[in-house]
Amino acid sequence: MTPKTAIRAEAERLYQAIAATGAQPVEADLLLPAETLLDLYGEDIRARAYVTHDPIRGEMMLRPDFTVPVVQAHMEHGAEPARYCYMGEVFRQQMHLGPRQSEYVQVGYEVFDGSDPLAADAEVFALFQSLLAPLGLRAATGDIGILRAAVEALETTPRRKAALLRHLWRPRRFRALLDRFGGRAPVPPARADLLARMARGEDVLSGLVQTGLRSEEEIAERLTALREDAAAPPISGAEVARLEAVLSVADKCPAALAQLAAMARDLPALTPAVDRLAARIDSLATRGIDVAALDFEASYGRTTMEYYDGFVFGFYAESEADLPPIASGGRYDALTAVLGHGRSIPAVGGVIRPGLVARLKGVL
Repeated sequence: MTPKTAIRAEAERLYQAIAATGAQPVEADLLLPAETLLDLYGEDIRARAYVTHDPIRGEMMLRPDFTVPVVQAHMEHGAEPARYCYMGEVFRQQMHLGPRQSEYVQVGYEVFDGSDPLAADAEVFALFQSLLAPLGLRAATGDIGILRAAVEALETTPRRKAALLRHLWRPRRFRALLDRFGGRAPVPPARADLLARMARGEDVLSGLVQTGLRSEEEIAERLTALREDAAAPPISGAEVARLEAVLSVADKCPAALAQLAAMARDLPALTPAVDRLAARIDSLATRGIDVAALDFEASYGRTTMEYYDGFVFGFYAESEADLPPIASGGRYDALTAVLGHGRSIPAVGGVIRPGLVARLKGVL
């Protein structure tokens, strides 16, 4: 049996197992319109997408994942609730030599159901755990909603909050912004010079308009934002410390929940997200998951797809630490609103990489 044949056989086995739950098979085009979809994937996938130009349809890309096109199709034509399964190749450029492939097969499951979102989270996770149980993988979970709530709770300007949320998936950039907003890092020299010139009443706008690509209105808006940011007081050390404490939580689910619940007493804005975590843990336990042995990391998911906004999870082979996740997924309610043009539905899903499953089973 050739490696591709073995991978396709494993993919078919996983696909049929998911379809047996009642999920509806769905297809996604191999070529997708880059202009409308690429920004939804986030910086990492944007940088690694295979993009080409079609003389009729414009800029197109090879499918980098299934979730976005499946969500788009559901929001245009699907009835609710709905459960979908799929199988096929995805394509992502790799910038370095290593075990990650540029073309590989995904098998996935997506759930669109607003009746009980937390139960749907547990449903997807439990299904994946049962399918992967023979491999003895380590499962990791997190919740982007808790991180977003912690940022939203900061006593600072809406612009600063928006910047931190925008860079939540880029930890180093997020850290640099937090240090600057908290007064622990200097203002970049070029910005400091520009602010000083504006403070002296110099006309900086005309020169920027002449040399830049942005419109005069865009530049004026940016200068206003810089002035507002310079005038805003720094985020207090106590607030920064509370946010860092939330980001650093990493323990088994019950212990992590207890830590976050204690933090919520000093940071009440966390309470709704912590309550959802508690209810999700109960739903996982109801599905037979040993939550006492399940890892929760508050910062987990910060380097995955940027459309996740709630529960996130992944399964890893500890014996081969250099491998990417064998399976991963999460909740993406906000994505359905974007692709539904304002109409949204709670949605969660995930993918399994059958090539990695076949490797761990020793059939490759």
